[in-house]
Amino acid sequence: MRKNFQFSIFNFQFNTGFTMLEMLVVIGIIGILVGMGAVSYSSAQKKARDSKRKLDIGAIKNAMEQYYSLCNGSYPADVGGKVPDIIRTEPYPTCSTQTDIMPSTPTDPKTLDPYDYNPGSIPPSICATNGAVNLMETESTNYCVYLEQ
Repeated sequence: MRKNFQFSIFNFQFNTGFTMLEMLVVIGIIGILVGMGAVSYSSAQKKARDSKRKLDIGAIKNAMEQYYSLCNGSYPADVGGKVPDIIRTEPYPTCSTQTDIMPSTPTDPKTLDPYDYNPGSIPPSICATNGAVNLMETESTNYCVYLEQ
C-alpha cells in the first residue's frame, strides 16, 4: 500500500513504502546469500577438521619417533589397533627410564575416536581411519603417515 504525500509549494507527489513484489525480491536475494554463506561455512569447517587431523597425526608420529629413540629401536604397542591414550616409556627391558612423551594423544575432532595404528606393518603406520572408514571429509583417500625408523 503506497501513501501519497503532496507538498503544497511545488505540487509534487512522492510515493513512499515498498510494494509486496519489491519486498519478496529483497527477501529472495537475502535467502540466496544466506544459503551460499552456509555452504561455504560448512566446507570451511570440514577443511579445518581435516587440517587438525593431519596436525594431530604428525604430532603422534613425532612422539612415536621419540619413543623409538628412547626405547632402543621399538615402538609402543597398539591398543586394539588404535593409538595408545598415553605415549610413555616404561622401564621395561627395552626402555631405560619412564618418560611421559605425550600425556594424552589427540583424537579425531569430529568423532573423538582414536586414530588407527598398525605397529606390525612395514613401515608402521598411523592413519586417519576408524577401522575401514576414512575420517577425512574433503579427501577421498585415507591419510596415513609412516614411521621412519
